[in-house]
Amino acid sequence: MDFGMIGPALALGLSSIGSSIGCGIAGMTLHAVISRVEDGHGKFIALSVAPSSQIIYGFILMVLMKNAIIEGSLSPLSGIGIGATSGLAFLFSAIYQGKACATGIQATAKQPSVFGKTFIAVAAIESFALFSFVFALFLL
Repeated sequence: MDFGMIGPALALGLSSIGSSIGCGIAGMTLHAVISRVEDGHGKFIALSVAPSSQIIYGFILMVLMKNAIIEGSLSPLSGIGIGATSGLAFLFSAIYQGKACATGIQATAKQPSVFGKTFIAVAAIESFALFSFVFALFLL
């Protein structure tokens, strides 16, 4: 077993877990709302999948970390630190983004004119995952 790949696996695995939970939270709200609202389902669907972006960050980071470890420019222990901390940032960001998306879906169902405004919280939470991703890249 190659223990050097623990860090890249953590980056991908934790981001996957977070995106799954976040999309699950938003998706459950989506189901409840589209059963009561006749139109505008596309808006609700767009909000419900927003937490899936964190797995993209985790995947890209995993590939870059794997290559850096193989090349010898990143130690396996540093990879574990980067993978664990970034992965946790992605995980929590995705979960809380899912919660923000769920409330955005509910708010839009009640008052459709607030749809664009609901993305403010969603984007703010996304920025923390993006910052973690960029800062991790600086460490590679």
